[in-house]
Amino acid sequence: MIIRPAVPHDARGVAEVHVASWRAAYAGLIDQAVLDAQSVDGRQEMWASWIVRSEAGLPPIGYDVPVHRMLVADDDGVITGWATFGPGRDEGTSGLGELAGLYAHPAAWSTGVGHALVTRAAESLVEDGFDEAFLWVLHGNQRASRFYERHGWIADGTEKTADAGGAKDLRELRHTRRLSDGSA
Repeated sequence: MIIRPAVPHDARGVAEVHVASWRAAYAGLIDQAVLDAQSVDGRQEMWASWIVRSEAGLPPIGYDVPVHRMLVADDDGVITGWATFGPGRDEGTSGLGELAGLYAHPAAWSTGVGHALVTRAAESLVEDGFDEAFLWVLHGNQRASRFYERHGWIADGTEKTADAGGAKDLRELRHTRRLSDGSA
């Protein structure tokens, strides 16, 4: 397995990971009808555009947010996970890095894919000049919270409500981490 920057050709694999991981990780946390409605084809189109625009230094269409980058875990041509990261997108997060998304295919859970991605994304944020970063975890997603805590991300008590993937009013908990301690 290698961790590398995403290219447009990766969009299908990224979409497959996205949909499979949402369905497995968020079962019981997001309405099942929303999970069932997730479409690999729709996500592929979205991610293809996202990757092309990111490579060009542009934000996603329709968003006024900082440009983020994507890393993929490539296991002999099969995308098994991905991470997106960049400058903080939320109000009041200027100067902070953000791990905006990290997903591994459920078949790759507990294989080191997530560890490799979170480590490389944190290293990239340090290379980009960030000393501290944050991420959001869906309330109730204990598996993700434990994973991030093992990697030094600590819940700081900040919460927000967001819409994503057709789901409304998702309660998310923020985790933060100092990156400049040399253990990215």
